[in-house]
Amino acid sequence: MTSNASDPKVKAEPVWDRQPHPRSWRAVWAHSTKRAVRDNKTLTLQENKARAVVAGEKTARTPRFVKTRNGAQELDEASLARARRLVGLKGYVTNIEASIMPAPEVIASYHDLWHVEQSFRMSKTDLRARPMFARTRDAIEAHLTIVFTALAVSRTVQNRTGLSLRRFLRTLKPLRSATVEINGVITTIPPALSPDQEAILDALDRPIPRH
Repeated sequence: MTSNASDPKVKAEPVWDRQPHPRSWRAVWAHSTKRAVRDNKTLTLQENKARAVVAGEKTARTPRFVKTRNGAQELDEASLARARRLVGLKGYVTNIEASIMPAPEVIASYHDLWHVEQSFRMSKTDLRARPMFARTRDAIEAHLTIVFTALAVSRTVQNRTGLSLRRFLRTLKPLRSATVEINGVITTIPPALSPDQEAILDALDRPIPRH
């Protein structure tokens, strides 16, 4: 958690320096009331199930909060109490120092991961990236560089136009230009653009909107 003198609920983050601790990682913890309600509900269900197994009312294959001592099953009170103390907390681990990325930015970056996940779901179909069997490091890195470059370009197109990559390609794919030579003069005839196609091309010239 990051420090904030005006908010007593936010604790100061311990100082972590990469130099004396090169193999250490930085952990950021955040508490959510909504998550606490959900965690408490889940723990209650798990506790009830564990108690039912211990009482012989239900059979289950090693449920949570059940331990075996001297051949008999019993409720793991210590584990249950520890889990109750952690309700509502979520941890984020990073090797980026607090001076570079404060705790709120670490959490916000994690919440933005859905953009990356969405891109990878898109890449298998719209990018048409075929499987490639490579053995050398140079070949593998070259293949990954091409795929990630295409992925970055695709995301840029989506952000600028507001269209899915599939719709973008379907709209612009029919465009054709022609180059003709008449009496030694070479002329390029541009394609006729529809209003939708003009809007897409204009959007590609605009900067990416910031949210």
